[in-house]
Amino acid sequence: MNNSIVNFPCPANEPVKSYLKGSPERIALDAELERQYNTEIEIPIIIGGKEIRTGNTGKVTCPHEHDHVLATYHKVSEKEVNMAIEAAMEAHKEWSRTDWTVRAAIVLKMAELLATKYRPIINAACMLGQSKNIYQAEIDSACETIDFFRYNVHFASKIYSMQPKNGVGNINYTEYRPLEGFVLAVTPFNFTSIASNLCMSPVLMGNVALWKPSTTSLLSNYYLMKLYEEAGLPAGVINFLPGSGALIGNTCTASHYFAGIHFTGSTGTFNSLWNAAGANLGKYISYPRLVGETGGKDFIFVHPSADPKAVATAAFCGAFEFQGQKCSAASRMYIPKSLWGDVLGRMKELASEVKMGDVMDHDNFINAVIDQASFKNISSYIEYAKAASDAQIVIGGKCDDSKGWFVEPTVIETSNPHFKSMEEEIFGPVLTVYPYDDDKVEETVKLCDGTSPYGLTGAVFGRDRMAVQKIADDLRYAAGNFYINDKPTGAVVGNQPFGGSRASGTNDKAGGEFNLIRWVIPRVVKETLVSPTDYRYTYMK
Repeated sequence: MNNSIVNFPCPANEPVKSYLKGSPERIALDAELERQYNTEIEIPIIIGGKEIRTGNTGKVTCPHEHDHVLATYHKVSEKEVNMAIEAAMEAHKEWSRTDWTVRAAIVLKMAELLATKYRPIINAACMLGQSKNIYQAEIDSACETIDFFRYNVHFASKIYSMQPKNGVGNINYTEYRPLEGFVLAVTPFNFTSIASNLCMSPVLMGNVALWKPSTTSLLSNYYLMKLYEEAGLPAGVINFLPGSGALIGNTCTASHYFAGIHFTGSTGTFNSLWNAAGANLGKYISYPRLVGETGGKDFIFVHPSADPKAVATAAFCGAFEFQGQKCSAASRMYIPKSLWGDVLGRMKELASEVKMGDVMDHDNFINAVIDQASFKNISSYIEYAKAASDAQIVIGGKCDDSKGWFVEPTVIETSNPHFKSMEEEIFGPVLTVYPYDDDKVEETVKLCDGTSPYGLTGAVFGRDRMAVQKIADDLRYAAGNFYINDKPTGAVVGNQPFGGSRASGTNDKAGGEFNLIRWVIPRVVKETLVSPTDYRYTYMK
C-alpha cells in the first residue's frame, strides 16, 4: 500500500511552439493535416469503453470547405443515454474510491501524451474541424488542455490538504468525496481545451461523466477520448455521446443519479437545463451542482488618455482572432471621438494586411465561422447594420458561403449606444463601436455597465492610471475577467481563472481551485481518542 504524501507543486504553463517552417513541430503538423484531410473516419458512440454504432449518422465537415467530409458520426437515442448512465454508475463504484494520486497520475499521463504523441493529432483535428489557424489551435487544443491537466492536479492537492485543526483528545479531518451520481458535461465547439476540462475536472475529483460533445467539434473531441483511453482512464468513467442535446439533457436530468452539470454554451440552453433540474429535484439523491459558463457581450472601454495604437491592436485581435468565436471576444467598444479617427485608421491598415481562407494555407490569419447557422446569424447582423440609419459599416462587411463559411472582419460604427449589435451576442467577427463625447466618460461608463445582461469579460484602456482605476471600480460587476490595457481575451490557466456572472454563468472559474471544489462533497470526521463514560459536567462532580 502506498502511504507516501505525494507532492504536486505548481507547474509551469506549457510553452507555445513556434511552428516555423522546417521546424519538427511544423513538419509533424503538416503531415498530420494531410493525413486527416485525406482520411474520412467513423466516430462511434463510446459507452463503458465499448464502441457503439446506431446507424443514425451525421457528417463532420470542414467549415472552410463545407463540402469536404472529415468523418461520419453515430448519434445516440434515449436507449444509449440510459446505457451510459448505467455504465457510469458501475464505473463510479471503483473510480470514486480510487486513491486520488492514482487519478492524478492518469491525468498527468494525459498531459505528457498530449505534449508529445497527440499534439499534432489534436491540433490538426482542431484546425480542420473547427477552422483554427496554427496558433489558435496550439494555444487551445495543445497548451491550454495540457495546462488544465497539470494545474488541476496541483489545485486538487491544495483542496485535499485543506484540513481542520485537531481538538483536545480528538483527531479531525475532512474527506472530499465525489458526488453521489454522474456529471453531465455539455461542451462547446470553440475550445477543445474547454471540452476536455468540462469532463476531466469532475473526473479528477473522483466523479464519472456523460459527455455531450458539440457536433461541430466532434473530430478533436473523439481524439481526446482516444487520448483518455491510452492514458489509462477506466472504461465508463467518461462516456462519449454524440447526438441531440435536448434528448441527452432531458434523459440525464430525469435520472435519479443526476448529480451535476458542467456546461459551456448559450445562456438559453443553460437556463433550460437548470429549469429541468429544478423540475426534477425530488428525484435526485442530492441537490445537483450546476456549473456553467454561458453568453457574453464583451467590451473595450477607452479613456481619452489611451494609446491609439494599443487600442487598435487590442480591438482588432480581441474581436477577430478565431473569427470572434470566443466567449471572451471583444464585441462592443466605447471610444472617445477624439481618438476614434486614429484608431479606425490603424484598424483599417490591419484589415488590409490580414488574409482570410483555408487553414491549410498558414498565411491566413482569418478562417471560417463554424457552420451555416452561424454564418446566417452573423450575416443578418451585418445586413441589419447596412440598412440602418444610425449605423454604418466602416470595415469589412462581406460574407461568402460559396466554398466555406467566410465572414470578413467587420466593424460597425453607430451613434446609438443601444444599437442592436451593441446589445445582442453575435459570436462572430463583428465589432460595434460607439464613439462618445470626450467629456462624457462617466455617463458612458454607466452605459457600458447597463447595456448588456452579461458579465463575462471587459477591458479598459488609458494611460491615466487613476482614471483607469475609477472606471475599473465602476465596472466591477460588468466582467468576471477584467483587463487593463489589454484585449479582453486570452485567459491563461493558473494565471487568470476564467468565468463571469450575471447572465454569463455561475463564475466558478475554470483554471483555478474554485471549479474543482464544486465537484466534491466534504465529510468531516471527528475521532475521539478516549470516549467519555460519565454524563455529568465537571462542576456537577
